[in-house]
Amino acid sequence: MYCCNCGKELENEARFCSVCGTARPPVHPPTGDPYGRPPLSRVREDKKIAGVCGGVARYFDADVTLIRVLWILLTIFCAVLPGVIAYIVCWVAMPQDPPRFTATSYAPGAATFSSSADTPQ
Repeated sequence: MYCCNCGKELENEARFCSVCGTARPPVHPPTGDPYGRPPLSRVREDKKIAGVCGGVARYFDADVTLIRVLWILLTIFCAVLPGVIAYIVCWVAMPQDPPRFTATSYAPGAATFSSSADTPQ
């Protein structure tokens, strides 16, 4: 690795450049999916039954309507049982998205505060 300030080569275990004294940027190990996909989980918003199709669509970056139609076709043309069983298994096995945090004051006449920027006040 090289110093971002003076361009000199740094030793592997060095935390500072020995020439100019600039701190070495922290090296973080790679985390998560190497393809940048979100974790496979059921969605909380825009769900019809349990949010399984929405979670699968988000994971594969596909249209949720397309996933719903494909799931229905799988259910109809594969003697109903495999599609229904697969949906129930996904419903049980897939974790649900964590809830969005919203703090609300319950005092009469007090303003309502929310942590999400897209929620109108």
